[in-house]
Amino acid sequence: MKRFAVGYEFVCRIILMVFVVHMAFIVHTLLGLVVGGLFPSIAACYGTYRRWLQDVDDRSWSVKHTWLTFHASWRSELKSANILGWPQFLVMMLLAWEYWITMHNDMGVVGIGISGVLLVLNLIYGLFVSLSWAIHVNFDGGLWWTVKTSLSMVIARPLCSLMVLLLFIITVWAYYTWPGLAVVFGMAVPAFATMMAVYSWGRVPGMDVHELEPSEKDQHRRNDDLKR
Repeated sequence: MKRFAVGYEFVCRIILMVFVVHMAFIVHTLLGLVVGGLFPSIAACYGTYRRWLQDVDDRSWSVKHTWLTFHASWRSELKSANILGWPQFLVMMLLAWEYWITMHNDMGVVGIGISGVLLVLNLIYGLFVSLSWAIHVNFDGGLWWTVKTSLSMVIARPLCSLMVLLLFIITVWAYYTWPGLAVVFGMAVPAFATMMAVYSWGRVPGMDVHELEPSEKDQHRRNDDLKR
């Protein structure tokens, strides 16, 4: 019973943290007058979750701790996040527009083929964008390095990409079924799901569950590697 109570409290604290991140996202986006605050707020979501995942010894964060972590991350991302975010946004709008045109115009068999290709491109690009923010907050690499690494991750870590896509679909379904969840948690849940997928299956240095929370199997494997 005690074990259940501890687990229940931990889950509640995670839900509270995600809610606080969502509130901070809204406030800081408005603080940057939307145009200058949106992408730093997205980066701050990912950055806050990164710090939380790395805090293996104490993940029972208070509201104040979560808010201050978000604010510090937001301030540090005011320039770099906008440099990464706005080009991504423009390309996303272009792909979405092209897909919309093919879906709302009768182009026959050719149109069906083009719409299928564009759908796949949109899915791949969506994965790339989600993973790029996780890479961006974890490394100090420049714009092009982040782009190349994120594209490589989409291909080289298929299980991670699949889990990011699956969790996103589940989130969209939940938001569609219970719209109130979208109001309460918004962008914070997709970002959290992406970071959890990257942490669990991405094998990203500095943000890898096998490094920060090694199981007995991981420890044995590491000892074997050291002996070699």
